[in-house]
Amino acid sequence: MKKKLVLASASPRRAELLKQIGVEFETRTVDIDEMPQVDELPENYVKRLALEKARAARLSDQQNEVLVLGSDTAVVIDGDILGKPLDKEHAQSMLRQLSGKTHQVLTSVALIGAYESCVISFSDVTFKILTDDEIKGYWATTEPFGKAGAYAIQGKAAKFIKRLNGSFSGVMGLPLYETSKLLKEHGFIIE
Repeated sequence: MKKKLVLASASPRRAELLKQIGVEFETRTVDIDEMPQVDELPENYVKRLALEKARAARLSDQQNEVLVLGSDTAVVIDGDILGKPLDKEHAQSMLRQLSGKTHQVLTSVALIGAYESCVISFSDVTFKILTDDEIKGYWATTEPFGKAGAYAIQGKAAKFIKRLNGSFSGVMGLPLYETSKLLKEHGFIIE
């Protein structure tokens, strides 16, 4: 019997990435508290959230033939986790913080079936120096809203990226190599 996959996310980017590699799935939106805990390390933060999302989407009556995938992405600079911007000022502050520097993007993928698995993709992203006009103009596109670190690498912010060392899909929100590997380990066939 072919296993069924549930994506515990409302993210259109994650859905698009899964479709890109030919994975069939259904989406289940979950609502969890995404605030970092006191002194929580970025690696522990993304792992905890990915697992919490997958657990929240897993129904108690599901059997092992149903896999639930949760994922979370954090932008980290100087040890600080930059979440999703709260408003215009917050987004512009984040972009100023990233300007001219290298930051790390951590994306965790959790998969729950007969057992729980979780992996983290680490990527280094270097921004060019951004002018105030570029930052204000980028906010006006509405693209920063709802994005960790206030930017979307696959969108207009691509022109800000000097260098990427790591996973492009991981920075988008779902590292496809790691996701494919986890699915295979859990017996999910990608055609």
